[in-house]
Amino acid sequence: MRLSLLRLVLAATVAAGCGSAGGDAAKRIQPVYDQKTGKLELLKYDSDGNGRVDTWSYMDGARIVRIEIDKDGDGKIDRWEYYGADQKLEKVGLSRSNDGKEDAWTYQGPDGTVARIEVSTRRDGKVTRIERYQHDELVAAEEDVDGDGAPDKWETYAAGRLTSVAFDTAHRGKADRRLVYGADGSAQLEVDASGTGRFAAVNTARGRNIRGKS
Repeated sequence: MRLSLLRLVLAATVAAGCGSAGGDAAKRIQPVYDQKTGKLELLKYDSDGNGRVDTWSYMDGARIVRIEIDKDGDGKIDRWEYYGADQKLEKVGLSRSNDGKEDAWTYQGPDGTVARIEVSTRRDGKVTRIERYQHDELVAAEEDVDGDGAPDKWETYAAGRLTSVAFDTAHRGKADRRLVYGADGSAQLEVDASGTGRFAAVNTARGRNIRGKS
């Protein structure tokens, strides 16, 4: 969420508490209070002034807990923002299919760029794939393909190119097979049959590397 919107929400919280909402933008914010405690629990915001609410800020009094945003106005949430007790953004939820169902979460690094993306590949709320980034560039990923709660597939990248994919086919918790990709598109199969972490190349019957296989 843009910093300006966050500031507006905070300003509207103060205005709501004072019973005043000055400014056109602030007038488009509707506060909702808990009927029993009188505590502010929700701010509804019409960000583009078209008469329809597109931003919902869930509050714990003056503290922002979560913000949900319908950016394209189709009636489905596109973005979920989660805030910690210090009011810093902890993670952002996304819908990869743009159907209002949250299935991926991004986390920022110290430099403000995306450091990690967690994905629920089965769209059931359980994280089964984790992608790691450096300066917004994908460098590695791990995935729980069989759904047993442990990663069994590992990917590495360099300069935007997939360089290797490793698999745990023996269910030992570590890779025993991997494909190493060359810059020319070749793929070399390597095997660690003993589980020592030492991989040995496996060639085809013709003695050549495997090409185009994954």
